[in-house]
Amino acid sequence: MMKKMKYVLVTGGVVSGLGKGVTASSIGVLLKACGLRVTSIKIDPYLNTDAGTMSPFEHGEVFVLDDGGEVDLDLGNYERFLDIKLTRDNNITTGKIYQAVIDKERRGDYLGKTVQVVPHITDAIQDWIERVAMIPVDGLPGSADVCVIELGGTIGDIESMPFIEALGQFSYRVGTGNFCLIHVSLVPVLNVVGEQKTKPTQHSVRGLRGLGLTPNILACRSASALDENVKMKLSQFCHVPGENIITLYDVPNIWRIPLLLRDQKAHEAILKVLNLYGTTREPILKEWTLRADTCDKLHEPVRIAMVGKYTGLSDSYLSVIKALLHASVTLRKKLVVDWVPACDLEEQMATENPDAYKVAWKLLKGADGILVPGGFGDRGVQGKILAAKYAREHKVPYLGICLGMQIAVVEFARSVLGLQDANSTEFDPNTQNPCVIFMPEGSKTHMGGTMRLGSRRTYFHIMDCKSAKLYGNKSFIDERHRHRYEVNPDMVAHLEDAGLSFTGKDETGQRMGIVELPNHPYFVGAQFHPEFKSRPGKPSALFLGLIAAAGGQLDALLQNHKVPNGMRNGTPKQKVNVYQNGHASKFAKIAADGIYTNGNGVHY
Repeated sequence: MMKKMKYVLVTGGVVSGLGKGVTASSIGVLLKACGLRVTSIKIDPYLNTDAGTMSPFEHGEVFVLDDGGEVDLDLGNYERFLDIKLTRDNNITTGKIYQAVIDKERRGDYLGKTVQVVPHITDAIQDWIERVAMIPVDGLPGSADVCVIELGGTIGDIESMPFIEALGQFSYRVGTGNFCLIHVSLVPVLNVVGEQKTKPTQHSVRGLRGLGLTPNILACRSASALDENVKMKLSQFCHVPGENIITLYDVPNIWRIPLLLRDQKAHEAILKVLNLYGTTREPILKEWTLRADTCDKLHEPVRIAMVGKYTGLSDSYLSVIKALLHASVTLRKKLVVDWVPACDLEEQMATENPDAYKVAWKLLKGADGILVPGGFGDRGVQGKILAAKYAREHKVPYLGICLGMQIAVVEFARSVLGLQDANSTEFDPNTQNPCVIFMPEGSKTHMGGTMRLGSRRTYFHIMDCKSAKLYGNKSFIDERHRHRYEVNPDMVAHLEDAGLSFTGKDETGQRMGIVELPNHPYFVGAQFHPEFKSRPGKPSALFLGLIAAAGGQLDALLQNHKVPNGMRNGTPKQKVNVYQNGHASKFAKIAADGIYTNGNGVHY
């Protein structure tokens, strides 16, 4: 007999941005620590088919999965926290559901019936959840034990209504003991009054109940732990047992949230609702505790200049920041991110906004390492080229990702080969020296899903290089791609003759995957996005190299030809001891992950 899937639904109320994604991920970690296998689904009520065509300013970064799915950034949280590999179907959108229903209607599958939101859309949502929940995502055969579902937005949003109705029906469909609803809500403290106010949560729960869903557990976001009288009040007015009311108060770093849930016995409350209490072990979170404690105690800084066009919203580079954090904690460094708007580095800014120009260059020149992430469009490209030029000429550790790799090649062609008009055809279609060209299989008429997407294999053509050593001397690696342009293979020989080394290529040898400068302390560009596979305790190889080079630890790392334990793309048995003592420093601002910033980036 097939085992019954258990479902945990996470909803949000009062305001958006409460951290439902991190809460859902942390619940997954807690249940996994109890010995259960966990999978996740994110529901986004927008009409876009996927996140691929959305601006990072609209919805944060676009996270890319192994199968090429362009999905919501919360799926990145799920993958990092749970160390799983999700599929594009683990992200449900209104666009996907309506498209599937309309396709069925066009085929005549509804046998002439009038197609309506209820039952056809709501049935499609429920069927989708049941089907995707059974897909194994942890590399083991068979389905998971628990599926954690996050409903995006807040209760009362008009676009969420079909999903609320479907999930209400779904709770009845799967039966009592197989469905647990956790409602994340805000308990604010008004400065004038100075007390925790429960009314917003009361109204949110009342709205939820009016829509046919009754919360089993309340997860209350607040600056500090809830007072007991506040808990009693919430219990009375929201009809939730006091022991099932959890406080998600502010913590020094994000890795403390699963520990926060454990300390308040959230796992016991969930397991009781799901009729699993007594069938699992107590949660084992030694690794999480050690990591959280380590992060809090770090004091020796490593400054990374993040040169990009979306620096006003750090969620635009969420996976990059996480990958930097994973590497810095592994190497016992306190990560300091200096946000440098690429446009501010450009020469015209010296007259248009001299103050911003001076600040940008001061941050760039004060950095221990420079990172240029991916992006689209020509805004800020010249500033990124100048950043790559500065890193190359002044021997500053540099990591270029996707566009960051492409502009490094363009800069090299201009400065070293003397090809002043060298460019990408993305920015100058008429350049006489196209270093970067449009992919042959790309589309210039349709935006969504037309790039080179998902996991692709890169082979090392030169083994005696920094990137190959960082990846554990493997002959090939699998990393995730998201790009429409790539290095022009016709110019590769010319570039290599001048000193640039394309150490990683695809199986044909025509597509460049990794570029390095051999005579530079650390100058690496990757056409793929290594940040998407970085995990806590399993840092990405190239990010580890950047932080090590920026902190003066790269030689020790490369001499051992090893990387820290458990790293995804190379798993040696011994951990390299490269920690160096330093002195405590003071910084202006601490973000939610314990990352220090220069104050230009919004913390997340």
